Amino acid sequence: MSIEIDVLNGDASWPVAKPLFDAVWPPDVMEKLSWGQVQWAHADLRVLIERPEGGLACHVGIYFRDVTLDGRKMQAGGIGGVMTREDCRGQGYASLALNAAVRTMRDREAVQFALLFCESHNFAFYQARGWHRFTGEVYAEQPGGRIRFEAMAPFVLDFTRAPRQGVIDLCGLPW
Repeated sequence: MSIEIDVLNGDASWPVAKPLFDAVWPPDVMEKLSWGQVQWAHADLRVLIERPEGGLACHVGIYFRDVTLDGRKMQAGGIGGVMTREDCRGQGYASLALNAAVRTMRDREAVQFALLFCESHNFAFYQARGWHRFTGEVYAEQPGGRIRFEAMAPFVLDFTRAPRQGVIDLCGLPW
């Protein structure tokens, strides 16, 4: 069996990714989530994995952003919108997609660290892949202005150096 992994432009590939978003996070599920009302940034790139029988199995969004850490500007890569169809879970799709996303971010030499946000039931998944809990504060933009972002826990991955604490300002919408 062959698995096809594509890394595509975020906006151009949205029509392909949207049905998976709708299947994994339909409106009745979104309204119950702590982060369901958050306005999210659009992915710069998307890692998409097709099921052998057709249709998307998995999605990972990739984001590139100038952020500040304790007031110092630096470039971060972001991971967001990680999802796998329910009938495809436990088959390694998310690990493959996450690895492809991390490789894509590492290819940009200016990216100093990666950042993602996740719910507590996913902590072990990311920790097993080298991600570390960021224990500082994260700020992001929302329609009402700048907020401390606490809807989900932040995790970081080292490229050249990833902070474990401090103040990160996303300088835009969260991912």
